[in-house]
Amino acid sequence: MEEFSRIQRLPPYVFALVGELKMQLRRQNIDIVDFSMGNPDIPTPAHIVDKLAEAARKPVNHRYSLSRGIPNLRKAVCDRYARLYDVHLDQDSEAIATMGSKEGLAHLSLAMLDPGDVVLAPDPTYPIHKYAPVIAGADVRSVPIGPGRDFFEDLTTATRQAWPKPKVLFLCYPHNPTTEVTTLEFFRNVVDFAKENGIWVIHDLAYADLVFDGYTAPSFLQVEGARDVGVEFYTMSKSYSMPGWRVGFCLGNARLVHALSRIKSYLDYGIFQPVQIAATVALNSSDACVHEIRGIYRERRDRLIEGLNRIGWETPSPKATMFVWARIPEPFRKMGSVEFSKLLLTEAHVAVSPGLGFGSYGDEYVRFALIENEHRTRQAIAGIRRLLSGTPQ
Repeated sequence: MEEFSRIQRLPPYVFALVGELKMQLRRQNIDIVDFSMGNPDIPTPAHIVDKLAEAARKPVNHRYSLSRGIPNLRKAVCDRYARLYDVHLDQDSEAIATMGSKEGLAHLSLAMLDPGDVVLAPDPTYPIHKYAPVIAGADVRSVPIGPGRDFFEDLTTATRQAWPKPKVLFLCYPHNPTTEVTTLEFFRNVVDFAKENGIWVIHDLAYADLVFDGYTAPSFLQVEGARDVGVEFYTMSKSYSMPGWRVGFCLGNARLVHALSRIKSYLDYGIFQPVQIAATVALNSSDACVHEIRGIYRERRDRLIEGLNRIGWETPSPKATMFVWARIPEPFRKMGSVEFSKLLLTEAHVAVSPGLGFGSYGDEYVRFALIENEHRTRQAIAGIRRLLSGTPQ
């Protein structure tokens, strides 16, 4: 039968190619050290789990909830923005809860975009930043990012060359996968550019709290005028190690928040209410657990970076995120990221994400997710060392 047109617009999922090989090797009882998926392994803090269990025992919480999030949850995230960023949001018109940021990004794209609209997205970037607009019928134009690139020069070129005029710009800082960080001055320039060109901005702040070495990630909404041109997504998946709980937020421009609220009202009844109650407690509690989680990722980062550099794979230490973005060693670079990722799997028994999966400008890189403990990381480094030195298994 003929494939559905919307499905035809989606390219083959690059990560699935490596994922299938990983499963084949595991079926052969080969132990794979898996850095491929950014799926946090750190347990959710106990006080959050305890509140979930308490709330789940109350039958009143088993009914349909609100698709936009219960009032106390929206108030809690607005209070957090006031504490951390001095950004004061209206919980009713400028905040909505989403089932993780991924769902929110996808449904906001569906609410905002028409077939043929043009969207600007970084390359490389997290796939949903490109494929949410694609699913909505829009056309995506890439803005290359990385070493040696001038973002605003590339953004200006992409805007000038696009027809029709771009409608939306996606951003993500700290950035997945490149781990690049930015400043408030950068966001001021983004707001100015958006106003001059009539472009909406959607900023994904998924890694707001996974920051190291004295760096603090700014919020896009801290910039005067940011709420005139866009929204920011925040998620509890990484900061509070709650990935499977699916709690995120869309914050900022009231028109965009309303559009997302409208479309979600037709599509879902919100997150399970005990999850929302537990998330509210998490946001209103001390940030001690966030600092502890950050410390674990910092230790893992240091161990992996030290190991890679020690064996000759020169890799800079990221200032944020739960990833390491490593340029493929020169002798293997012409292979491209997919074939090199396969080689790492078969010869070193280490799984990573090929950079091509994040965009064509990522093909000289692979991404490590900091989800393995010290022992497993040492095991991975030993396997990679054998591959790089040409020593057989």
